[in-house]
Amino acid sequence: MDHGDYWNTVRMGAEVAAKEYNVNFKFSAPENENDIAGQISQMEQAIKEKPDAIILSATDYMALAQVTDRASYAGIPVISMDSEVASTKVKSYIGANNYEAGQKAAERLIKLTGPSAQIGIVNFVQGARNADQREEGFTDYAARFPGVKIVDTVYCGSDEALAYRLTLEMLKRFPSLDGIVAMNAEASIGVGRAVNESGAAAHLQLITFDNPPEMLELLQEKKVQAMVVQNAFSNGYLAVVTALKAARGESVEERYDTGIKVIDLENMLWPENQKLLFPFVK
Repeated sequence: MDHGDYWNTVRMGAEVAAKEYNVNFKFSAPENENDIAGQISQMEQAIKEKPDAIILSATDYMALAQVTDRASYAGIPVISMDSEVASTKVKSYIGANNYEAGQKAAERLIKLTGPSAQIGIVNFVQGARNADQREEGFTDYAARFPGVKIVDTVYCGSDEALAYRLTLEMLKRFPSLDGIVAMNAEASIGVGRAVNESGAAAHLQLITFDNPPEMLELLQEKKVQAMVVQNAFSNGYLAVVTALKAARGESVEERYDTGIKVIDLENMLWPENQKLLFPFVK
């Protein structure tokens, strides 16, 4: 994958921690977030290299469980970050509460569309724990409103171009769509482009996830109403610090919730939000 903005920020957080604690840190990812077999073989490769700890952001909740267990049997502690894995051997999870993030996205979108609305979901990878939890949080919240109908849910595999095409199709099929939620950075970029170019931005409410620069621009043009932003830098930083503790056999918390913020035009200039949106600007 192109290691979009979100992952670049995660990686920088990890590298800052690695430098600070003098840790030798290696980053690897499959080309495509849909490539579950690719990630499993990268885990197998990592186990062979016998590191002191592994940080895993699982592309698939169930499929990565076995190789995670194997790492543990090999005496390598595994830290789960951003997206969980179905293994009891994981020492700690670092990341946002994805279910709550989905709920917050729905709450904001329905506040904007009103309690009678047609809504579309553009998610990334079905089976990835963070994608599933965000969608579940969103649909559970939306279910409180009998007038809110989720008319379409599509998966773009974290591919911006595919998210763009799927959104254009969705807009054609449901011309009276009132709102769309895009569940990660790549989905957001594709959806944002489609909504902007099709002219649908004039009547459509759009909530996106993460904060690629393209989205900040659309937020300022009022074509995106709000962004659900995770603390990517903290995710990377805390994962390395926690992995180091686990490698030393120290006890670690079961979960570190790094939080999420709903960023809109009104609060984007608040200092703490600027720090979240631009982690590398001093």
